[in-house]
Amino acid sequence: MISLEQAQESILGAIPSPDIEYISPTAARDRVLALDIRATLNLPAFDNSAMDGFAVRSQETLDATSESPITLRDLGISAAGDATAPDVQAGTCVRIFTGAPIPRGADAVVMQEDTRQVGDQVHILDSVRAWENVRFKGEDIRSGNVVLTAGRRLNSAALGLIAALGINTLQVGRRPRLTILATGDELKDSSEPLAEGQIYESNRLMISAILEAAGALCQYMAIVPDDPLATENALAQALDSSDAVVTTGGVSVGERDHIKAAFCRLGGQLHLWRVAIKPGKPFAFGQLGGKLLFALPGNPVSAFVTGLLLVRPAVLRFQGAHRVHLPRFNAVAGERFENRGDRRHFVRVLINNEHRVVSAGTQAAHFMGSLALAEGLVDLGPGTRIQPGETLEVLNF
Repeated sequence: MISLEQAQESILGAIPSPDIEYISPTAARDRVLALDIRATLNLPAFDNSAMDGFAVRSQETLDATSESPITLRDLGISAAGDATAPDVQAGTCVRIFTGAPIPRGADAVVMQEDTRQVGDQVHILDSVRAWENVRFKGEDIRSGNVVLTAGRRLNSAALGLIAALGINTLQVGRRPRLTILATGDELKDSSEPLAEGQIYESNRLMISAILEAAGALCQYMAIVPDDPLATENALAQALDSSDAVVTTGGVSVGERDHIKAAFCRLGGQLHLWRVAIKPGKPFAFGQLGGKLLFALPGNPVSAFVTGLLLVRPAVLRFQGAHRVHLPRFNAVAGERFENRGDRRHFVRVLINNEHRVVSAGTQAAHFMGSLALAEGLVDLGPGTRIQPGETLEVLNF
């Protein structure tokens, strides 16, 4: 049995370098950049106004007050998208709108609220400093600079920047193709009636939801019975059609647990089996040529935790992502937490109305109700005790 970190290191070390795809930014949400993006233009592209008002020579407004305004003559308009505004000269100003180019000769913008216009006479009611209310060319992004680095997932803000730079094609890491297998004679699809002793299979949908959110392309196979030959055939078919296979159930030490043996008969090599965490100890990872096997426990909570902590990082790394682990944040315990066992316990928790972390309910590995309520996991080491009011760390999923 190995530590969680050893298991993660072993898995991530087996992930190949990402294949590259060329895609449109419109299809790039949550994809992972394979190449740094350098700006090909400045943002802003030119000096422009931060608000509606009048472009002026700031020196001429120094003595302006509401009681003793300075009067300037309006020469015309500078509108967004129009670079034909007249030059500002002594005693004049130009009406300007947000985003419009600063006319030559002007070095500041007086807010519309600080002016009063009568015909072509503009009364300035307050002074402005040089370059006040002006957005400078390149003050946000400089042409030639790296603005987005390879290995990051593209969120909505990054896509907005890409669009603002006029980029039409992106290089991203290919999404891995995964096949999800569930094993067990007791399992039935939701469309089928249940006989005595049978249950509906739920792990395939749950695990695929985790991994698709990380970028995987998931497909199901039919439920596999607890039979050695059926297990071997299903694994062979799944490995042939995907980059990796994720199984649930059949990975422990019982007489009807056939995943590990079937994989080895196919020529696969197991790199690890059993991880020192609770829930989720009976987890296996192996490799057959360039194909990978992630064998998860059958208990739903165990499958969920190992899917999050061990398979999700692999899916992200397959695409070239640098940040692959769940984000963590500090919070305050709203009740007592204790781990009396000898393995790290990942406790399902939620945030109560007082913004404190509390248990989501019973922590048994087959309890799906508390799993569905949970908003995060608390990592409790062996022998850990956390009292109400103390700080703890939450893994946010």
